[in-house]
Amino acid sequence: MMKLFYSPTSPYARKVHMVALETGLDAHIETVSVNVAQEQPELFAANPLGKVPALVLANGEALFDSPVICHYLDSLSGHTLLPQSGWQHWEILRWEALADGLMDAAYNRVMEERSRPEHERSPTAMTRWETEITRTLQHLETRLDTLGASLTLAHLALGAAIGYLEFRLPHLLHSAACPQTQAWYAQFRTRPAMQATQPV
Repeated sequence: MMKLFYSPTSPYARKVHMVALETGLDAHIETVSVNVAQEQPELFAANPLGKVPALVLANGEALFDSPVICHYLDSLSGHTLLPQSGWQHWEILRWEALADGLMDAAYNRVMEERSRPEHERSPTAMTRWETEITRTLQHLETRLDTLGASLTLAHLALGAAIGYLEFRLPHLLHSAACPQTQAWYAQFRTRPAMQATQPV
């Protein structure tokens, strides 16, 4: 049995959890919800950075961060979400990197506001992250036709990223003028794996 340390509000952990659900590997994974703001010795033993997600394997080895865990789980499932050769392999990885970067900008923007008193916040940094988010959403709007219809890691990464925006920064999602992306997300969010991993 593997053990996954996660936070219910982490988009990175949500992506991993969805991969586990979509590949059927969730039955072999014990999920452990942790509060990373508190002392977590078991998590620190798995990942000295103290970040989620972290996956402890049956042999005691641990894997982190989310791309590494997702690729490992996909390898166990027979590479159902990430083909191992051809251009599609690189295209999916590019989508994952773009979605993860969107998560990074959104997470940084959220934490700047939530973890610092107003007089210590950096308006310049917050504006930069908001610009990154808007620019990326508008880029997605022009590239959705390359995503494809068959489920891949790209879809799950993008679903987790936009889901985090919907959860924490809905005003940026709705002001970015990306109707096709929002329509795609409205449909994708109905998947059972998305419903089962909604942040709370």
